[in-house]
Amino acid sequence: MLNAFLMQMRDTALIMGIIALVGLLLQKKSAVDTFAGTVKTIIGFMIFNIGSSAMSAQITTFGAMFSTAFNVQGVVTQVEVATSLALDTYGTEVALVMVFGFVMNLVFAKITPWKAIFLTGQHFLYFACVLALVFIALGAPIAVTVICGGVVLGFCGAALPSLCQPFVEKLTGSNDFAIGHFNCIGYAFSGYCGKLFAKKNEKEIENNEVKEANLPEFFKLFRDFVFSVALFMIVLFYIVTIACFVTGHFGDTLANGKPFTSYFGNDIWWIWPFLAGLQFAAGMSVLIYGVRQFIAEITAAFVGISEKLIPDARPAVDCPAIFPFAPDAVIIGFIGSFLGGLVAMAFMVAFHSPTIMIPAAGICFFSGGTCGVCGYAYGGWRGALLGSFLVGIFLCAGPLILYPAFASLGIAGASFPNVDYNIVGSIIYGIGSLFA
Repeated sequence: MLNAFLMQMRDTALIMGIIALVGLLLQKKSAVDTFAGTVKTIIGFMIFNIGSSAMSAQITTFGAMFSTAFNVQGVVTQVEVATSLALDTYGTEVALVMVFGFVMNLVFAKITPWKAIFLTGQHFLYFACVLALVFIALGAPIAVTVICGGVVLGFCGAALPSLCQPFVEKLTGSNDFAIGHFNCIGYAFSGYCGKLFAKKNEKEIENNEVKEANLPEFFKLFRDFVFSVALFMIVLFYIVTIACFVTGHFGDTLANGKPFTSYFGNDIWWIWPFLAGLQFAAGMSVLIYGVRQFIAEITAAFVGISEKLIPDARPAVDCPAIFPFAPDAVIIGFIGSFLGGLVAMAFMVAFHSPTIMIPAAGICFFSGGTCGVCGYAYGGWRGALLGSFLVGIFLCAGPLILYPAFASLGIAGASFPNVDYNIVGSIIYGIGSLFA
């Protein structure tokens, strides 16, 4: 009976529900609100699992086809896929790191000059995955993983948003909120790149030479995240399908042991890549809906507490909150980031890297777009393009540092691309390796 109970407690959906239940009880919510919040959390995580399964199936297929066609290991820089893989195996550890990280975020905001309360819960989840995997890869016991991972996560949640706060304040004219998205080091770097063009930009503003970028209607479609993901994945699936055909692998068995033609089912081979890309985007839509639902309930359990304990706290919210202040810079940042990712991928191919990271549309749009906005704050379109391009290179190449360690744990075929994940994770892994 005890073993059965312990096995049930490894169900991450149930753990998330218990976390929400405890938080709501601490806030003395009504019985109805407590029950509803708990159930919504569990259902949200189940929806997340449905979406992650659909995405994982498509990305597994793509990885097998890419490996066969180009004789390399292709990895998409898609954090949602990597997170779903991590939760399947290490869900308990990740959930506990995430919860302790929330608590430590409040502690650090209370006792340090960094007052950000990180409210973008899904990124807390993603960073919790990275930190948990790093400590697990180092062979740390679960207690060390949870405590050390939670402390680092809480500190980063409170402190990192301050790095890009000067650029947020410059754009918005206020200090009411911060960016709660774990690419803050990248956003700050992009902002300082923009400062290289500050004088030139100010001179153009004085001379009335600055004009809004007239972007083609096609590029404006990329403001729709699902569309950008769908289009990008359709292109990728067509590339690998045609590559398999051209290289003579059309009838072969792929790297995962399945015949190439078995993926088509009843679909015509040249229509299948289109449907496969849409299937991936549909899975991501479901996943994001589920994440937002269960994260909203867990975050709500901590918001009320933080408001009572830390009245001078600053909410750190998701990066799209800053998009309306420079919408064209978002598109410039997306394009610059994607180009940077392609350059990084080309270098990996040229230098025969055993693992080839492929830039993903989602990360290029959100992280690259926000880099564009921060670079635009002082440097205009030049700062937006340069900052996002350089950060885009790191978004694609940076995951190579930790990928071997994660792959040894079974987290392969996808990666955690954001700058904060890889810089902080690599420092911890490097230090930990000295004492392992």
